[in-house]
Parts: sequence; structure tokens; C-alpha cells
Amino acid sequence: MAGQQFQYDDSGNTFFYFLTSFVGLIVVPATYYLWPRDQNAEQLRLKSLRRVHGRCLWYRLRLMKSQQSIVPTLKKAALLFGWAVFLLLAYKVSKLDREYQEYNPYEVLNLDPGASLSEIKKQYRVLSLKYHPDKGGDESTFMRIAKAYAAKTTSAFTTSFVSLFLTFSLYSFFFFCPSISGDQILINTTQLFMHFMYKTPNMNMKRLAMVLTAAFEFDPRSNKDATIRPTDNIEVPQLIRELGNINVKKKEPPFCYPYSLKARVLVLAHLARMDVSEELEEDQRFVVRKSPALLQEMINVGCQLTMMANSRGGFHAPRLVTIENCMKLTQMIVQGLQESKSPLLQLPHFEEEHLRYCISKKYKVRSLQDLVSLKDSDRRSMLRFLGEDKYDEVLAVLGSFPHIAMVTKLQVLDDEDSNNITAGSIVTVTVTLTRKRMAVRTCLHLQGDASKTKTKVWQNKSKAAKKTPKSKKKKITKKKAPPAPAKTKQANGNVAGTAVVVKEEEEEASDKGSESDEAEAEANKDSPSERDEDSDKQSDTEVDEMAGDDEEEWEALQQSIQRRERALLETKSKVTHPVYSLYFPEEKHEWWWLYIADRRDQTLVSMPYHVCTLKDTEEVELKFPAPSKTGNYQYSIILRSDSYLGLDQIRPLKLEVHEAKAMLDNHPQWDIPDTEEEDEEQEDSDGIEESEDDEEDND
Repeated sequence: MAGQQFQYDDSGNTFFYFLTSFVGLIVVPATYYLWPRDQNAEQLRLKSLRRVHGRCLWYRLRLMKSQQSIVPTLKKAALLFGWAVFLLLAYKVSKLDREYQEYNPYEVLNLDPGASLSEIKKQYRVLSLKYHPDKGGDESTFMRIAKAYAAKTTSAFTTSFVSLFLTFSLYSFFFFCPSISGDQILINTTQLFMHFMYKTPNMNMKRLAMVLTAAFEFDPRSNKDATIRPTDNIEVPQLIRELGNINVKKKEPPFCYPYSLKARVLVLAHLARMDVSEELEEDQRFVVRKSPALLQEMINVGCQLTMMANSRGGFHAPRLVTIENCMKLTQMIVQGLQESKSPLLQLPHFEEEHLRYCISKKYKVRSLQDLVSLKDSDRRSMLRFLGEDKYDEVLAVLGSFPHIAMVTKLQVLDDEDSNNITAGSIVTVTVTLTRKRMAVRTCLHLQGDASKTKTKVWQNKSKAAKKTPKSKKKKITKKKAPPAPAKTKQANGNVAGTAVVVKEEEEEASDKGSESDEAEAEANKDSPSERDEDSDKQSDTEVDEMAGDDEEEWEALQQSIQRRERALLETKSKVTHPVYSLYFPEEKHEWWWLYIADRRDQTLVSMPYHVCTLKDTEEVELKFPAPSKTGNYQYSIILRSDSYLGLDQIRPLKLEVHEAKAMLDNHPQWDIPDTEEEDEEQEDSDGIEESEDDEEDND
């Protein structure tokens, strides 16, 4: 290239610089990403979770993995070897002589910089005939010419080869690599979900399980982690007979394919908490581990179809029950429970035969909240089938379950009147979620009862105060009374009482007199100036109040914008709180869905927001367009867990939609009355006349 100078390394020292840099570029990031984390810290974390999560499947698998795995040791050995090579090369480079010589192949070939490859070849032939040793030329000169020619032709060949290699790599990546979406879901699976949700907008739980297990992630032809074993022909039909009705005879593809049937049987066996063989247990864990992410993809597909139906029309959007069934199935798979089972079975040591103690007429405990609200003595009596250690474990697990406090705020942010919802406006519902523990909720419940008792005591005190108002007045009048009536009181209490009554009447009369004087003063304000002053004061007060309200709204809007900017910039961790799950094979953290729905019409009003960062407090904004017709609307704000059964919350949301304001063609600030223009012209003419009079006076 034009203007470039090259250096030719005869000793080969430059290779060591290149090799050192190359090894360093590999070793440094590999150490950052691949160096095993502190095993002691992980062991301490697991030890702290043992009391609550010790019986969970994922916890036992994690302990076994940390005890048996030698992968961290191998990683450390490989990285240490890489660092040893890097340090050795760095030492070698530090001992090399740094003597360089300016080298320009164009000067050696007697060519201008930037000559083409054909010109270089032509010039090389000419110089070779002249300086070749066989032709009687100088050998050293010919060697320099051959070296310059090799440097230029090798550079051109290398550029062409690199270009060809990059093209082939990109082609191989896009053609041979499996098509995976951003959520690590096969694109074929996403298309499959979209087809069946479009075909069946109202999908029950049984149909949903069939669509879920038809995902291509469970097909060995699309996913190398999925397996089909020869023993499946014996064990899968046996599980089918034990499970009963699972639509085996349905010939609709891909539900009839072997991989789909096997995955469906394994999921249903997991929900029924059935024991399977060791070979099928490994496959079952793989299917169960993949299912929450696949169900989340189904929810995303349902939301996309809903938005398409709302904007374009022409087909029915998935019903609300379909999307909510996806959420319920996620809870069921995480907890390993069927839809009809009691949520109390999420707790340890609870079996089907124990539920009769809970649902008896004496206790009527059917949910986790009912169990929490019981008195400790009643709870211990009801759970008498548990020993002390098991009972303490149940209380520890129950205390770790989440209780979410919801605070909602409804407004229209980009409108002058944020509290006035007009037809077609964008409504923003700000929901503040605060995560607490069930144990904390129990304490709050007890504090609430105590506050109610205190309120009753306070009411009794107020009633006593109302019964003896005169006695208080007597004490006050005694202090203000002159000494002469005090002697009268000592002689005759009735006289003192009469004096107190007279005093009270005088005070009442004086109060009435002052009130009448104020009324007369107000009535005497007949002059226009006084009335104008009062009206001006009143208008100033109203203006100040309006200005204060505007400032508050402006500050609230600015705070909302700042919160959005911070949420976009900061990346929160999705590690929240570990889920207590007896049968899920992988550690899972608490996540939630938050959305607004019209339960009467079975439609989504706002798309479900997947809350994945709720550790203590989280603020979520749900936006949706207000209805185009005025009137009152009843919606619901729904919070659903993706891990626990029986902890969902539904809050009513009432919407009063008013008619939208008419658009003004001309804003009032641009309307200048004719009187103002005439006044301005009169002022200008008066100014001209005054200036002329001043000039005449000067003359």
C-alpha cells in the first residue's frame, strides 16, 4: 500500500511477540470466565439453605454434583498450564534483541509504492534475468529481489485466503448451526406453538400438555441431549397403563410421534408423583427441566397473537384461559402436583391421607394462607400426626414462602389532568411489589388484631370523655374564677355551680356577639374596592393551589422518567429467592407474572410482564389503551407465581372513561383581541406626539 514501510525479520524474533500476544488473548479472558468459583462459598450457601431446602431434589443433586465432580480441578490445571506458557513466552521475549532494519520491497524492486500484482511479477522477471547468478548477476542482490517479491505476493495471497475463510465460516454458521431464538428455544418449536395456539384459541390443560411435549427440544433429531432408548418400548407402555387416559390413540402429528408420546408420559408421571425406573428418571429430569422455559415461550407466542388480533383482526386471539393455563402448568411442573390437588401438598411430610385433618369442620384449612392464620395451639393440634422435628421443619418451610404486598396507582402520564382517563388515552398502572415472608405476614396479622383491640379501647375512652365534658369545663372555670366566688363555693356548692353556668352563658353570649360582629363586618363590605380585594385574594389562592398541583405532577413525571432510565441502564440479577420444590431437578428462583385482564370477556388488557428481579421491592408499569367508548369498566390486576400454587393475587381495577377533549384549531395564546392592537397603535401615536412636542420646546 502507498506510503507504508515494512520490516523484515531475518531472525524470526517477531514470531515470539505474536505468539505471546495470542496466548495472552486466550488465557486472560478464559481465566475470568472459566476459573471455578470459590467452592467454600457455595458450600456455605448450601449449608445455610439446608434447614429449609434439605429435602428438595435439586438440593440433593447439587450436593452430589459438588462432591463427585472433578471438572473444577481440571479447569484449574488447564488454566495454570496456560499461564505457565504465557509467562515463559514473556520471559523469552524480554531476552530478545530488538534490532530492526527499515525494509521497503518497492524500493528493492524499483517500483512505485502501490504497484499492482501484475506489475510486481513483470518487474521480478526483468530483474531476475539481470541479477540471477546463472546469468552472471550478483547473488546477494538477487536474494533481496526474491525476498521482496515473496513478501508482496504472500501478502496478497493471505488477504484472499482470509476473505475466503471468513465467507465460508459465516456460511457454515448460518447453514449448519441449529436455528435458536434469543431465549434458547428452537425456532421450529416457536412455529409449532404459534400454529396450535392459532388453531385452538381456547386450550384446556390436557391439550396444553400435548402441545408442550411436542416441542422439538425433546426430539433426538433436533436436540442431541434428547434420547430414545430401546427399553422405552417396554417401560413407556407400562406407564401409560398406570396413568390411564392420555390420548394415546390420537393420530394427529406430532402428538403421535414416539418422542412426543414419551415426553408427555414423563410429564404426567411427574405431576402424579409416580416412581419411574433409573433410565427413565434421567430422561424425566431433562424434560421437566426444559418445560418452564418452553411454557414461557408459549405465553410469549400467545401475547404476540393477541397483539396481532387486536391490530389487524381477521382471527380469534388466544383466550385468557389459555395463557393462564400455561402459567398454572408451570406452577404444577415446578411443584410436581396435579391441578386438582391441594396446595398444602407443597409442604414436606404432607400426604393425601393427612389432608382430612386439615379440611375438617373444626379447622377448615384448605390453603397455605389458612394454615398461616391459625393459632399456634390449633395448628399444632391439627398437625398432631407430625413429630416435633417434622413440625418445626414444616413451619420453617412455610415461613420461607413468599407473601407479596401490592400497591397500585392509576394515571395518564402524558396528559394535563393525569387523573382524568379519556377515551383512547394511554393508561399507566404503576404497581409496587414488596416481597415478604409468610412468617412476617403472621406477625403482621397478629399486630393487626392487636391494633383492632386498641381501637376499641380508644373508642371506650372517647365515650368516657364525651360523658364528662362539664366536669372539664368546671376545672377550667375554677382556675379562671376570682377568689370571691371561691369562698362562695366553699360555703355553698350550688352557688358556685350557678356561677359556673352564668360564666358559660356569658362566654356563649360573647361568642355569639363576636360572630354577629363578624357578620356585620362582612355585611358592611359594600364598597367595590373591598370586594375586589377579596376576590383577588381568592383567585390568587386558587392560582397558587393549581400551580402547586402542576409542580407535583411535573415532579412525579420526572421521577417516573428517571426510574425508567435507571431501569434501562442497570442490569438487575435474576437471582431472587430459591424456590422450595420437592420434585424439581434444578434450582429455581421466584419469578412472577403481572398483567391486567378483563375476566368477563376473557381477554388480556395488558401483556403479562415477567417479573424476574423481585428480591425485596420492584416497581412495574403496565400500559394499555383506554376503551374507545365512555363508561365504567371493571378490570383485574393479576399477580401469578411461576413456582408456587395458591399464592396468586387478583385485585379489582375500576376504570371510568370520559369523553376525549376536542382538539383546538387555534390556541388561545395566539388570539390577539382587536382592542389590544388599537391600544398599542394609540400608545405608538402618543409617543410620536410627545417626541414632537419635546423638539418644539427645545427650539
